[in-house]
Amino acid sequence: MTSFGTGDGELLTLTYPKPLPMRLDRWLVSQRPEQSRARIQKFIDAGYVRVNGVTGQAKTPLRQHDAVQLWMPPPEPLPYLQAEAMQLDVLYEDEHLIVINKPAGLTVHPAPGNKDGTLVNGLLHHCPDLPGIGGELRPGIVHRLDKDTTGCIVVAKSQQALVTLQSQIQRRIASRQYLAVVHGAPAGESGTITAPIGRHPIDRKKYAVVSDNSGRHACTHWQLIERLGDYSLLRFKLDTGRTHQIRVHCAHLGHPILGDATYSRCRKLPIELAGQALHAFQLGLDHPISGERLELEAPLPPIFEKLLAVLRGRS
Repeated sequence: MTSFGTGDGELLTLTYPKPLPMRLDRWLVSQRPEQSRARIQKFIDAGYVRVNGVTGQAKTPLRQHDAVQLWMPPPEPLPYLQAEAMQLDVLYEDEHLIVINKPAGLTVHPAPGNKDGTLVNGLLHHCPDLPGIGGELRPGIVHRLDKDTTGCIVVAKSQQALVTLQSQIQRRIASRQYLAVVHGAPAGESGTITAPIGRHPIDRKKYAVVSDNSGRHACTHWQLIERLGDYSLLRFKLDTGRTHQIRVHCAHLGHPILGDATYSRCRKLPIELAGQALHAFQLGLDHPISGERLELEAPLPPIFEKLLAVLRGRS
């Protein structure tokens, strides 16, 4: 193990400012939003964090004026992350960020058992300087879209842009809006679903609305755009970004998204769909360097347009 504070890494000295105590790992995540909580915990477990000169633990309570030293070693090597030539639908790009209109069927980043053919592989070919931004297997990734969800996704091309954009999402400065076709018609014209999301208690590959103690706060605003017979076109705006959030909240509402094989029991569809009819059509953010407001839209994919045409013809 690299000695604390030596080598090519980065040594940060921070002071805990709050009057109320907080766990060490939680506070460090808030201070280094470009790092995942899992990676911060790895740093702590490896002895890379000290509180008042003493090696800290994840649950160490911080008190006002405590001195925290965080030693961040260089980004982990990406042993199998390879650049791949890929057709990318670029909605916006400059030297700081790139916004892609992601197609259905494209996984965002590699994982064990899925080491290539992802958006990150294509981005590494398009942006050769991407490795090392954020570390691990998600270089530059600010937020994610599910494999079969289409539409706007922003990727940072510098560490400064990554930190700024992640902060905008956490502080709700960045806005993300989605369109989806759901089964049935919800009561009313609009509403808000506030229900915590966590791992499904039985099927650990799924997520579900769970109790406050075991789930994370999740808030989804919805608006009815069009009634389509036995279906509805809804618009969603997210306050939080939990895994499968819109899909889980729609199922919880009793109106699952068409084509969602994970959260819908309805297998009979008006047309054949490769996945859920969910599209991230709008992304708003402040440019991380200039501060200029960017409002970007991704056109509906052809299969979504075809679905709406079929449903409108029936209703």
